[in-house]
This record gives sequence, C-alpha cells and structure tokens, in this order.
Amino acid sequence: MNQEVARSQHTPTERAFTVLLSPTRRGARLARLLTTAHLGAWGLPSESAAHIVAELAANATVHGRVKGRDFQLGLTVRGGTLRIEVTDTRGDSVPPGPGAVKP
Repeated sequence: MNQEVARSQHTPTERAFTVLLSPTRRGARLARLLTTAHLGAWGLPSESAAHIVAELAANATVHGRVKGRDFQLGLTVRGGTLRIEVTDTRGDSVPPGPGAVKP
C-alpha cells in the first residue's frame, strides 16, 4: 500500500526499515508500535500508517501463520511516498499476479 506523506525539510528522500516479527498478537502489536516509532523519528505522520500496519499484521498472524516462521514488516519512504509491506509466512500459496490465468 502506498500513501502520500508530507516531508519536512530535514527528511531525506529515502528511508527504509525492515523487521521479522513472530506471528502472534504480540508481534502484530509490535509491528504497529515500530511503525509509529520509525515514522515519528523520520518526522512523518504515523496515525494512518499505524492503522494499516495493524490490519495487515493481524491478517498475517491469523491467516498466514505457519509454526516456526515469522512475518516481515517493511517501511520505505521515497520522495513523498510511504510504502508499507507485510509479508506473511505462507509463501507457498502466493496469489496469481495481474492477468494470470486461473487453472
């Protein structure tokens, strides 16, 4: 999900943060807290992003949970765009890309 963000004069044009978290409610909560902390440290608004991360992390822990495997949170800011990535642990069933034909 991409979100336009306001840049302050001191914000570099590119920032990135990635972390692996346990697929538990605690891991999902930590994803939200880390998002708020990093965006705040970068001088960016975090409320909307924290809500998005909370939902995506909760989905990853509930629907993509595989014992012994973590989920990944990624935040990237380039120019005025925030990219939020949450990758669940179930890499074995990736949805088809755009234009793919279903079997």
